[in-house]
Amino acid sequence: MTWWESILLGLLQGLTEFLPVSSSGHLVLGQHLLGLDAGNGVLFEVMVHFGTVMSIFWVYRSRIGTLLSGFLSAFIQPASWAGNYTGNDSFRLGVHVLITMIPTGLIYVLFGSQIEAAFGSPRLAAGMLLVTGTLLLLTIWSKNASGRVTAPKSILIGIAQAAAMIPGISRSGSTICTAIYQNVDPEEAADFSFFMLLPVVISATILKLSDAVGTVGEAEWVVLLPGVIAAFVAGVWAIRLVLSFVRRGQFHLFAIYCFVVGGLGLWLL
Repeated sequence: MTWWESILLGLLQGLTEFLPVSSSGHLVLGQHLLGLDAGNGVLFEVMVHFGTVMSIFWVYRSRIGTLLSGFLSAFIQPASWAGNYTGNDSFRLGVHVLITMIPTGLIYVLFGSQIEAAFGSPRLAAGMLLVTGTLLLLTIWSKNASGRVTAPKSILIGIAQAAAMIPGISRSGSTICTAIYQNVDPEEAADFSFFMLLPVVISATILKLSDAVGTVGEAEWVVLLPGVIAAFVAGVWAIRLVLSFVRRGQFHLFAIYCFVVGGLGLWLL
């Protein structure tokens, strides 16, 4: 992989991580259709995902600081967990995010090798984009959602995140849609989807980096860095775009794009 290929794929991942059109699916299709060689494919994807996580920290920097301090101050007092869950918004949000990690972690432990193998199938990614489009389109019947995220709802949202490990299933799309289907306010659903990505990608980055130390050469790291930066810049823009569509009640419009790209992918591949 060259540095310009890294930037191109980084921009593609950063844009599509938060837009509900599947970043993993676009990386698979982009590498195949453009003839790009991703080299350490899984490592590259983890690293550009890390770039997009940094964009969440940037966009929500003031709120994340408040949430972390509120959660940690309550977490170190186990005797007060029940009371804090009821009266501390930061602690309650942190608990819900941790709940979503349970099904995601279980699915990866049980089926991690099969999931990673799926990244070699562009036709699968194209087909799953059609599934993502269907999920998005169905939100048109849930426009009046106004509820909050709860612990039971978090379990289902976590399952949706686990399903999104399949290339072509949008993580942001599936998690936001699942929340909206459960009558969660769309803007709160989008915020929660972005926050719940943080521990998942940070954990995956640590694991992959520990595996990569000593096996990935300096030249490869130099190529990876431009992709990470590109993913960060594109991610900041994409978050703001998604929030604008959500606030206007137009989230379902992304389904058109998924249907077009998925259909073309199945036709051409």
